[in-house]
Amino acid sequence: MSFLSHLECSRCRKTHDADRVQNLCDCGGPLLVRYDLKAAARSLRPADLCGRVASLWRYRELLPVRDPKNIITLGEGMTPLFPLPRLGAELGLRDLWLKDEGLNPTASFKARGAATGVSRAKELGITALAMPTNGNAGGAWASYGARAGMSVTLVMPTDAPAMSVLEATAVGANAYMVKGQITDAGAIVGRSAKAHGWFEAATLKEPYRIEGKKTMGYEIAEQLAWSLPDVILYPTGGGVGIIGIYKALLEMREMGWLPEDVRFPRLVAVQAEGCQPIVKAFREGKDVSEKWENASTVAQGIRVPKALGDFLVLQAVRETSGTCVAVTDADTMWGLERISRLEGSFICPEGAALVGAARMLLRDGWLDPGQRVLLLNTGAGIKYPDVMSPKLPVLELDATL
Repeated sequence: MSFLSHLECSRCRKTHDADRVQNLCDCGGPLLVRYDLKAAARSLRPADLCGRVASLWRYRELLPVRDPKNIITLGEGMTPLFPLPRLGAELGLRDLWLKDEGLNPTASFKARGAATGVSRAKELGITALAMPTNGNAGGAWASYGARAGMSVTLVMPTDAPAMSVLEATAVGANAYMVKGQITDAGAIVGRSAKAHGWFEAATLKEPYRIEGKKTMGYEIAEQLAWSLPDVILYPTGGGVGIIGIYKALLEMREMGWLPEDVRFPRLVAVQAEGCQPIVKAFREGKDVSEKWENASTVAQGIRVPKALGDFLVLQAVRETSGTCVAVTDADTMWGLERISRLEGSFICPEGAALVGAARMLLRDGWLDPGQRVLLLNTGAGIKYPDVMSPKLPVLELDATL
C-alpha cells in the first residue's frame, strides 16, 4: 500500500520511527515523512495512475497510510486546473492558469491535509485531536474527525469567518474562540493538549498534514501531462502548501517521473501587507522570520504572525529561484472582483491576493508575459460572505426592469 519508511527532522536530520505517535523532533523541528523512493520508482510509474480513483489517494503508495481500511476520505483532491484567458489578457499574461482548491470537500485545500492527517491518526490509535485554526483548517479537521469517530477540539480567533465556525460546530467539534491571533489560540491548545492527553494537530506539529498538501504538486504535473508551469503563486500563512508542493517536486524528480531536463517552477509565496513576516525575512536574507505584530488582513487564512515552518518556505522559494511578495487588501479585493467578473471563478480572498501579486510581479519585470503562470486558489469565495456584502435594489411587486 505505502512505501512509507521513516520520519526525518527538517532541522537536525535525525530520523524517527514513523509508527510511533509523534509531534516535533527533540530539537523542536517539524518532522517530514520519508519514503523508499527507489522501491516506489521500480514498482510505480505515471502510466499506472490511469483509471485510478479521481482523488488524492490515487497516489496512495506515496502517502503515509499503511492499511487502506484506515483511509478517511470525502473524495478530496483532483481539483480542476484550467486556463484564465480573459483575466490573463487583462493582466498581460498570455498563459495564465488556475488550480481551484475550492472544489474540495469542505471547500478548501485544508481537506487534503485533514484527510491524510486524520487517516494516519486513526491508524496510530489516536482518538482525540486539538488544534488552533483561522477557520478552514478547523472545519476540515472537524469534518474528517467526525467521519473517523474522533473527538476534535478547536480554538480560533473571535473574527474567524462565520461559515468556518458554523461548519466546525455543525459536524460536532468542541469549538472555542479567543480574543487574539492564531498564535494565541495555539498557546491555549498546547497547554490544553498536555492537560487532557489530546494529540496536538497544529500546523507542522504533526507530520502528516503536509502529505495531503503535497498531492497538489503531483496533480499539477499529472494534469499538465507531466510538464510543469514556469511559476506557481501560492497564498502563504503557515506555508504547508508551498512546502508540500516543493516536497512533491523533489520526490517526482527522484523517482524519474519528470523529464530529466525539466526545470522546477519558480515558487512565489504571497502574503498580505498587514501580515508579511516571511516576505520581510526573504527581503532581509534571513532563514527564519520574526513574529509580525498587530497582524491584520481581509485574507484571514494568511494572517499567521509566525509560521513554525517559515524556514522551509524560504528554502523552497530560494531553491526554485522564486520570490516572496506582499499585497495590499485593496489589491486583494481588486483581484477578487476581476477574476469573478472575467472568469466566473468566485474564489477566496487568499486566492484573490495572487491576482494582485501577479499584476505586481509583471509590472516589476519579474514575470514574463509569455510564461505559464499558475495561481493556486486555496478555497471557495462562498465561505466568506462577510467579505463581499452587495446592496441590491429592492423592487416593488409591480416593477418592470
